[in-house]
Amino acid sequence: MADIVLVHGAWHGSWCWRRVLPLLWLAGHRVVPVTLTGLGERAHELSPEITLDTHVEDVVTAMRAEECSRAVLVGHSYGGLVITGAADRLGDEVGRLVYVDGVVPLPGEAWSTRNPPEVQAARRAAVAQHGFLPPPDPAVFGLTGADAEWVERRQTPQPGGVYDDPLSFDEARWADRPRTFVDCVAPALPTIEPSRQLVRSRPGWEVVELETGHDPMISEPADLAAVLLTIAER
Repeated sequence: MADIVLVHGAWHGSWCWRRVLPLLWLAGHRVVPVTLTGLGERAHELSPEITLDTHVEDVVTAMRAEECSRAVLVGHSYGGLVITGAADRLGDEVGRLVYVDGVVPLPGEAWSTRNPPEVQAARRAAVAQHGFLPPPDPAVFGLTGADAEWVERRQTPQPGGVYDDPLSFDEARWADRPRTFVDCVAPALPTIEPSRQLVRSRPGWEVVELETGHDPMISEPADLAAVLLTIAER
């Protein structure tokens, strides 16, 4: 049995893993879904004071409260930044990192760093106006029909303070840890392209492609669960 810790991406909450959880439980694994401060069922905690470090601490606190051991730490999208920071603090409490169409940072980078200039400008303008990033149309994640409607109902504003907050971590220690990148290619979300290129240009990465959009836990939960189970059972 493995400990599998699931960290959602921007505008989401632990609700997004609902279709994956039973498949992981059925295989006998212990699963810890983490909802980040200000999002999902914690949307009432939305505040300008929330930073990337707040979200890193959410994961660290949850894993230590659950006494996770050599956990498979999974981060979706923006959650890739969060799991990188959490793994840096947790050391050997984390076994493998899994980036599900995730942001893969280098030390000192922020979520904004490798976004195109037009995306940076639009998101900074939104933060300046609202104090947060409004949820996008789920169609950008490749979702349609009932799936898109389900996500649209549940998305919540993303805390604005996390967008330009840089992440410091020990790159050498991070590079020594096993890492998997789950690349969702149909359709591929353009803002994840820098991470796709990075993992293919650096040693030590396992890359798994899924023929689905940016939210595979919703569009293809069985396929994503199969990837996570393969990793957890090594």
